Amino acid sequence: MIRLALLLAFVATPASPACRLALALGIDVSRSVDARDYAIQREGLLAALADRVIVDAFLKPKDRVALAVFEWSGQAQQDIVLDWTEVAGEADLARIRDRIAGHRRVADHLPTGLGAALDFGRTLLDRAPDCLARTLDISGDGRSNDGRKPEEVYAAEDFGETLVNGLPIGGHEADIAIYYRTRVIRGPGAFVEIARTQDDYPRAILRKLEKELTEQLLGRAEGSGRRG
Repeated sequence: MIRLALLLAFVATPASPACRLALALGIDVSRSVDARDYAIQREGLLAALADRVIVDAFLKPKDRVALAVFEWSGQAQQDIVLDWTEVAGEADLARIRDRIAGHRRVADHLPTGLGAALDFGRTLLDRAPDCLARTLDISGDGRSNDGRKPEEVYAAEDFGETLVNGLPIGGHEADIAIYYRTRVIRGPGAFVEIARTQDDYPRAILRKLEKELTEQLLGRAEGSGRRG
């Protein structure tokens, strides 16, 4: 009961904006992601956004979540799939799923510009609706090999209070989970949710969204309470 009260206080105080979380999902579509991998990622995300647990996490409590989705590959290639959309009801989630399902991949032959993807996510969040918290969710199956590396971007750019979580996908590069833990995620409470292979992506993205929409927000609420 105490933990629930903390979360409700975090998202429903009279002085807070109507949006509790701006969440940007960055999806790797570099050349290591073949057509089958891409289909697994898209269908996995669609299934997660239709799952009852995730739907309830978006809609309860009533303060909204704003969602954006982009695909990334080379350092100059980032493609917005879904621009900022506030989720107020199940109809909004249905429209979001339709938008994702109707999107077609722009390129499938480019390298892995992970640093550029992080910077793109940062600028995307800079124009998000006014929300209490901001999270960038980056998934990928390889290390950055094009343009600035993640640590260079973090050293040069101001991410403020934005949390960056990671979904490393195994099967292509050894120790990719360690790379994401040490180079990609940032901020208090940031985490990785590991997909052992592309086939494990649907489970991982569902669990990751559940954490971001519930447990991670609760952790922020408790941290805010301790500072007071």
